[in-house]
Parts: sequence; structure tokens; C-alpha cells
Amino acid sequence: MRTYTVGALDDILKKIAVEITEKLRASTTGDWQVWEGVRARLRILVRRTLQKWKYPPDQQPVAVELVLQQAEKFASDWIA
Repeated sequence: MRTYTVGALDDILKKIAVEITEKLRASTTGDWQVWEGVRARLRILVRRTLQKWKYPPDQQPVAVELVLQQAEKFASDWIA
């Protein structure tokens, strides 16, 4: 397992956040909050991004739900 310095870990987390935000913005539609199928697709998108960056697997479910909750708050701005 890799070990990172605090600064390096912060940089990696920032890159993950930027990548996920860009992907969510591109994938968000007006009714994504209602349709479970669209939300499932977004979960997969987030999970794959976390895996790409080797985010700890045991922490991924919590991270995915947190990202989707945050995305719901910003969805109306992204759609406009």
C-alpha cells in the first residue's frame, strides 16, 4: 500500500473532486434527482473515478453517497 504525505494526499483529493464534478456536470439532466436509473448511472461514474484514483475501497460507499448528496444541492445551477 502506498503512503502519501499530507500535501500529496490533499492534491490527489482535489484532483478527484475536480474530475468527479466535471463528469457530474456533463451527465446531469433536469430530472436526474427523480429517476433512480439516472442516479444509478451517476453512482457508477463516481465509483469508477474513485477506483481510478485508488480511493480506499472500504470508504467508497460513503464517498459515493456524499458526492451524490452534494451534487443534488448543485444540480439546479448545473442544469441552467
